[in-house]
Formats: sequence, structure tokens, C-alpha cells
Amino acid sequence: MSGSEVPEDVFDLRRIHRLLRLMEKHEVQEIELRRGEVRIRIRRGGGAAVELPAGAVPPMLPSPAAGAPVPAPVGPTEAKVSEHEYIYIKSPMVGTFYAAPSPDADPYVQPGDVVGPDTIVCIIEAMKVFNEIPAEVSGRIVAALVENGAPVEYGQPLFKLEPIA
Repeated sequence: MSGSEVPEDVFDLRRIHRLLRLMEKHEVQEIELRRGEVRIRIRRGGGAAVELPAGAVPPMLPSPAAGAPVPAPVGPTEAKVSEHEYIYIKSPMVGTFYAAPSPDADPYVQPGDVVGPDTIVCIIEAMKVFNEIPAEVSGRIVAALVENGAPVEYGQPLFKLEPIA
């Protein structure tokens, strides 16, 4: 077999389903497999399976380290809460961030708005699918950390929230 041929079993759906079950059972968020020139990455939480030649890896945007505080200017409403007490709504997938349902519509949320777990805060477009993103937490929006139309990475903070007592 030449270096450019791909073995048929690389994309065996039974193996992929077995991997997905194992990832869920062991709470693994991402797995990457390589065989020859083929690389497959599977991400849980709305990410997509990706197959690329080994030499053609697209550049990834840097994402903040887990637990690292996201720098933001301290304004009058932020002075009363210490940085470690903020909650962050993070992107569940790689895609393009949209703050509103359409270009002429108002944003889903703005600083000062109170959100609950089911409140839709934005849309992330991934592979031409528009995914509504719920807050999944409760709090008051302090800041939007991403500009409309900007690319986002998995786990990237999108909004900074102040917990409501």
C-alpha cells in the first residue's frame, strides 16, 4: 500500500461508535487518532470529527488555559466581585460566534441582563449549522468576551457573568 492510500477500517462506524461510548463513559472530551497520513479528531459537546493529512493541519487560535483568568478591564460594576468569583459561559464547539439571531436583530443578551440556564445567549455556526447556545448557568452578564462574527474555539470563554446571590 502506498503512503497516500487510506485503509478502509479507519472510518469503520462500529469503531467510531465504540470510541464515542468509551469517551462518554470515561468523560473524555477529545480524542485524536492517526494512521499514516490520516488524522481523525473527535470532540464531545458539539465538536466535529475532522480528517486531515498530517502536513495540512490548520492553525488553531490560542485558547485560554483551563482555570486561567480572562483579562478584562475592571469597571464600576466589576469592583464588588473578585475575579475568581465570576462565572464564564464557554463555547461548546469550534465555529463562528453570532450575538444575534440575524444581522438586523438585537443581541440575545447584553451586559446587565440576567440569564438562567435555559437562556439562549448566542449562536455558533459550525459546518453551516447554526447552534443556539444556552447559558447553562445563572447570573448577570458583565461582559461579552467575543466580537460578533469572530471565530471561537472549544472551551473559549464567551461571556463573563456575576453570580446572583
